Amino acid sequence: MGSKQETLTPPVDTLPSEEDVVDGGVVAWSTVVGGFLTVATTFGYANSFGVYQDLYTRSNTASASAISWIGSTQLFFLLAMALPGGKLLDMGYFRITTLIGSLIYVFSLFMVSISHTDKFYQLYLSQGLGMGIGAGLLYVPCVAVQAHHWRARRALAMGIVATGSSLGGIIFPIMLNKLFKSSIGFQWGVRASAFIVLGMLFFANLLMTAKPRAKAAERPKVDLKAIMTDKPYLISIFSVFIIDWGVFFPYFYFQLFAVLHGVNAQTAFYSVAILNAGAIPGRVIPNMLADHFGPYNVGIPCVISCGILIFAMIGVKTVAGVVVLTILYGFMSGAVLALTAPAFAVLSRDPSEVGIRFGIAFSLTSFGALMGNPIDGALLGETFPWIKPITFSGVGFSSIL
Repeated sequence: MGSKQETLTPPVDTLPSEEDVVDGGVVAWSTVVGGFLTVATTFGYANSFGVYQDLYTRSNTASASAISWIGSTQLFFLLAMALPGGKLLDMGYFRITTLIGSLIYVFSLFMVSISHTDKFYQLYLSQGLGMGIGAGLLYVPCVAVQAHHWRARRALAMGIVATGSSLGGIIFPIMLNKLFKSSIGFQWGVRASAFIVLGMLFFANLLMTAKPRAKAAERPKVDLKAIMTDKPYLISIFSVFIIDWGVFFPYFYFQLFAVLHGVNAQTAFYSVAILNAGAIPGRVIPNMLADHFGPYNVGIPCVISCGILIFAMIGVKTVAGVVVLTILYGFMSGAVLALTAPAFAVLSRDPSEVGIRFGIAFSLTSFGALMGNPIDGALLGETFPWIKPITFSGVGFSSIL
């Protein structure tokens, strides 16, 4: 599986020069497919947490706020591990990083399957910490490595990779809901999903490759001071931090929201899958436009739309309303999440900066993902006044403008 450049000692040729970055080819497209599979099993599975949130809440595992800490911690480490993950990519340890991340992630998912749903600490350690750390060593490296193979169509390539989260967000919620509510139950339902994840990550590790790179003497030295004083970069980090406060609210709570608002169980259980299905075109079409008009020009209208759609949850009372809202929010939120990586990448002076810029940015913005959903859960309390978390999440989008 490994290449000669990827050994336990730092390779001499670690970073690609701008001239070496080309668009297309078997290796480039294989890396896109591998990244797609990786994101499907990590971010896609995390996007399915609404199923677990509903199950744990109605099983009285803990309060809605406490339960949301499991999913938020998973998201936090998925993003926060970007700093070591991005640095290891830049050092030439891409393949060994993704391999270790895969082992940790799959092992932790199997540990979830033997956890008891009434033991909060077991679920938090395996699903929150373990899966989060493993996913973090996979997610950012598999997205950032696309910059080794793409230049003119970089946003499109990253958008295709990001679409993997929608695929996972469709497959896993439907699968888990069906299995949890059948005779198979929680433990074997989680185990079945773990075997699928294992197979997908096996092929992903085979397909992804870091670009053969320029000599150390030929590549520009990363100027960390220049990066940390880059005002557009810092403003972008702050904006994504605020966005992460609210963007995951429907992914965590919409299934529970639909059930408690009298929507029939069949539609409610498919709401998370519909949400992620809507994100598929949202992760591709805006990224295609971003290659021509820029990720910021495309992303800002999508951010505004997300805020409006979250406030629209207040008026949702029917099955038709649930379906329309989930499709629209899936599209817009998918665009916002998919455009984040190209937005940070376009600020890089050279491909050698992509890994460290991603690492710093995603590590800092991860605190938004960590705090947002538990705050939503605390606002819901025991009486579920939905207007409070809806207002909190919706205002966050408008405040960055």
